[in-house]
Amino acid sequence: MSIQEQNESGMQRGLKNRHIQMIALGGAIGTGLFYGSAETIRLAGPSITLSYLIGGLVIFFIMRMLGEMSVDEPVSGSFSHYAYKYWGEFPGFLSGWNYWFNYIIVSMAELTAVGIYINYWFPTFPQWLSALIFLILITMANLVSVKMYGEFEFWFAIIKVVAILGMIIFGIMLIFTGINGQATGFSNLWIQGGFLPNGVGGLVLSLVVVMFSFGGIELIGITAGEAENPKKTIPRAINQVMWRILIFYVGALSVMMIIFPWNKVGLDGSPFVQIFSKMGIPAAATILNVVVLTAALSVYNSGIYSNGRMLYSLAHQGNAPRFFGKLNKRGIPVAGVLASSALTLVAVVLNYLVPGKVFMYLISIAIIAAIINWTMIIIINLRFRKSKGKDADKLEFKTPLHPYSNYVALAFLLMIVVLMTTMKDMKLAVYILPLWLFILWVGFKIKKTMGNKGIT
Repeated sequence: MSIQEQNESGMQRGLKNRHIQMIALGGAIGTGLFYGSAETIRLAGPSITLSYLIGGLVIFFIMRMLGEMSVDEPVSGSFSHYAYKYWGEFPGFLSGWNYWFNYIIVSMAELTAVGIYINYWFPTFPQWLSALIFLILITMANLVSVKMYGEFEFWFAIIKVVAILGMIIFGIMLIFTGINGQATGFSNLWIQGGFLPNGVGGLVLSLVVVMFSFGGIELIGITAGEAENPKKTIPRAINQVMWRILIFYVGALSVMMIIFPWNKVGLDGSPFVQIFSKMGIPAAATILNVVVLTAALSVYNSGIYSNGRMLYSLAHQGNAPRFFGKLNKRGIPVAGVLASSALTLVAVVLNYLVPGKVFMYLISIAIIAAIINWTMIIIINLRFRKSKGKDADKLEFKTPLHPYSNYVALAFLLMIVVLMTTMKDMKLAVYILPLWLFILWVGFKIKKTMGNKGIT
């Protein structure tokens, strides 16, 4: 294997520019948009578009912070590596394990959504069985090669992009021509209680669910260790995040809110599928259900990929059992992939025990875990800059408005946590937060006591 094909840790640089671009896009389009937006619509009404714009701007700044570090030091493990290097042992331990935990929960949510989408065609098919079947298939694909993961994600993302663009174009046609020649017009934006039907309070509360939609977008940083040309592909992918959010979130949801009354969207499936189904366009609804199913599988695919790499990085830091730091001949951290996949089996069990109630509980925990990740990125970036001193001016991919963007993003995330305490389905996750941090601290102390030196 040539030096170009393999980085210093033994991982293959098998992800090409097109893979990185689509992985970035895949992280920005998932179940949060296709299914979670139903809850956001209930809270914000037509102003959901404004919610995604505000949340997207904050995420863009956080991604630029991560990108600044990833371009300067393109390593596998991403911000866990930076936390360990620029902050200390416990922050490195906490950020790595929390990211892994976050994507385990997100993966469980995606598997839950898979069952819901399959039920659109087969209402009596058990949700837990759908989750189990796709868990096995995606895990097998991730054990083949990093290139196989990249190819899966590339085509998953292509399907999502083409479908959403087609849906936007079709929706615009309905606005101006309508079904049977009767245009829908724009009145749905205000006739059902106005643009802000639940007031500013509803808009602000909707930001909580909106942030779940962006969870996992930091996967771009994880790919840096296996990108062929990270100094070129990472900045390009991150800079395109903002316009992707504008098109795929704001654009798609704006069209949906224009062609269909927001208060008729239910919580029993993807709002995109519901809208076209209720408008009497079953073919469009069926096609969209294929797309939302693909989106869920895409995010689960990314979850298995990133969790295997995070466990690999943690093992090399001495923060995880040594066997997680081993690669097979194809450069795959097999133990990490299999362990992460096995743990998501909990979602299968939950869907068997309490079908229909799992999704909101999972996303509330995922939001808290994601907020920890993003908070770590913001703080680590501040410490990274401080460590650079005068050399910070030489950084190739600087964060805009640093350090003010860091402080604004921190305040925004704190607001999200406070808002979660006022929401019935979300407050439990906030109460779990101190317990989870305590568990991580205990785990770190045990690791220190055992004197695990990791793999060098």
